[in-house]
Amino acid sequence: MSAHVISGARLADGSTTDLAIVDGRFVEVADAPADAERIDADGLLALPGLVDLHTHLREPGREDAETVASGTRAAARGGYTAVFAMPNLTPDTDTAEAAQYVAELGRRDGTCEVVPIGAVTKGRAGTELAELGLMARQGVRVFSDDGACVHDSLLMRRALTYLKPFDGVVAQHAQDPRLAGPGACCHESEISGRLGLPGWPSVAESTVIARDVQLAEFTGGRYHACHISTAESVEVIRWAKARGIHVTAEVTPHHLLLDTPHVETYDTTFKVNPPLRTSEHIEALREALADGTIDVVGTDHPPHAVQDKDHPFDVALPGMLGLEQALAVVMEVMVGSGRMDWPTLVERMAVAPARIGRLAHQGRPLAVGEPANLVLVDPERRAMVDREQTASLSRNNPYHGRELPDPVELTVWAGRVTYRR
Repeated sequence: MSAHVISGARLADGSTTDLAIVDGRFVEVADAPADAERIDADGLLALPGLVDLHTHLREPGREDAETVASGTRAAARGGYTAVFAMPNLTPDTDTAEAAQYVAELGRRDGTCEVVPIGAVTKGRAGTELAELGLMARQGVRVFSDDGACVHDSLLMRRALTYLKPFDGVVAQHAQDPRLAGPGACCHESEISGRLGLPGWPSVAESTVIARDVQLAEFTGGRYHACHISTAESVEVIRWAKARGIHVTAEVTPHHLLLDTPHVETYDTTFKVNPPLRTSEHIEALREALADGTIDVVGTDHPPHAVQDKDHPFDVALPGMLGLEQALAVVMEVMVGSGRMDWPTLVERMAVAPARIGRLAHQGRPLAVGEPANLVLVDPERRAMVDREQTASLSRNNPYHGRELPDPVELTVWAGRVTYRR
């Protein structure tokens, strides 16, 4: 029997409590066995385990960049107890069998829960719907061609319609391929012109979302906008929510903190898709996350091997590590600035992503009878980020050399300690 007693923890609402865990659930402290491990949480916050709707684990196919084992260790170090694994694998997660395999890898090697995301189209090629119904019958509830946009309006309509009876959600990588083609890599602005980098205009994102939310209204389906990065997208989502459309949205930690001038060094660590934007867009994203227009923080954690980043900027693969510093960035940008309190952080990083992904046993209150998924957080600890001190196999960390909160003391998933400082 696994048992722990955590004493003196402060909850998000400011109250202090003792927590007891026996066999994966919270129990009354009096019911904990005498030999339970005692954990002193004085000065620490106890929060529900974090949930990431947008993780790239790379296995199967690119185990040189990340594996389920290494990626979930990074997740646990970041305070996560569940991650949704994007389908851009080899092979793509576009069949029920492929989804089952990803879930099995998670059960075998994971130090947090791994939930497969199914592809919307076969091979994520955008031409023919994947096995949506068969994957949904296996429990898949989130579907995305992430890394590629479902740009065909008819396919998007069909996907939203087909998934509605299954309570599935289409998570869109919004990038109009005509406005921002495969080579686009820098926010279209004075900087892109000066650096000679192909521009990625903000409207290439917002126009796709504008089309999609109207299709969601027409079909009654559920729609989720991945990694939004522009003020225009915020306004479209705000409009859609005011109309009662079933739309949710996410923002990444890096789009909350890092801006376009970081690319002036041509350091490919800062190449990401969608690209880093200007301060005006960042301010709109922060405001939208605070007021709930943006529902969740999704890491878009995309590990890359050194050889995939060691190219000219416009050729290198896009993406930045996110799992281990996501909480730190949100604390720095949102909580530290007074824009967000701890209960709202819990809503954006645990409760809402679990709700959108229909993961009923995650993002739950720290209460007797509930599954024991939690993270203990030191709200005062800070440290310099070192990309070499990581559980990930990759090193494309954009926060390297930056001082940030270093909050995670302990992560517990289903009653098991998965990370301890």
